[in-house]
Amino acid sequence: MSKGPGLFSDFGKKAKDVLNKDYSPDQKITIHSSSFSGVALTSNVANKGGLSSGDVGARYKYENAEFDVKLETESNIVTTLSVTDFLPSTKAIASIKLPDYNSGKFEVQYLHQHASFTGALGLNKSPAVDFSAAIGTPSIAFGAEATYITASGEFAKYNTGVSLTKPDSNASVILADKGDSIRFSSLRNLNQLNGGAVVGEMSRRFSTNENTLTVGFSYVVDPQTLLKAKLNNHGNLGALVQHELMPKSFLTISGAFDTKALQNTPKFGLALSLKP
Repeated sequence: MSKGPGLFSDFGKKAKDVLNKDYSPDQKITIHSSSFSGVALTSNVANKGGLSSGDVGARYKYENAEFDVKLETESNIVTTLSVTDFLPSTKAIASIKLPDYNSGKFEVQYLHQHASFTGALGLNKSPAVDFSAAIGTPSIAFGAEATYITASGEFAKYNTGVSLTKPDSNASVILADKGDSIRFSSLRNLNQLNGGAVVGEMSRRFSTNENTLTVGFSYVVDPQTLLKAKLNNHGNLGALVQHELMPKSFLTISGAFDTKALQNTPKFGLALSLKP
């Protein structure tokens, strides 16, 4: 396990990744390449709901700094500059999405052996302020996050939670949506799944008395193939297979089904990520 409690945004992340990561109803192709100068290039083409979109990005690393720029089909230019350890255990991130000059944002992350803090400030006249904190150890951590809107003088969100981590399992409880919802998730790695895991997640929204229970698993068929599936109490079934065609190049096929309305057309997604 890593040192320190980690960031609050990482509470329950491993379970969330098993249930959500790489599931998509869209068709997407990603091509990675690199130049002799050390610039990493990425091209994406996607079809979402019958609408096509794409982007081209470049990433350059120099010592402890990293610069990213991405050009989207909507004529947006997204730039991000991050600098690690400009102060001990500290990372700074600055980003902007042009031509919207009000989209600028500056973030600082601090990771300590027993605590972590993040703060983000929008670079405009009435910025939103995001901050989070976590205290504890790699085994147990408590944390909270909030967003404060300076224009209205109100909190847009505040969440709190606890995370428990062991070498072969982890669990988290998050009280979110200003106390209107609670989510419990648990993950356990199993040797029977060849390094895969089983996950359970239960959430409740108090204002509507709505409960959702989701179970899922990941199974490593072989070193190149991963199989995942999930099902919730509303009858929504998802399945995914991911195969490594060549080193760091993946083909992912996913599907979503409503088992309580079998007459509905299933939704399928396909993603191809190539790194020659």
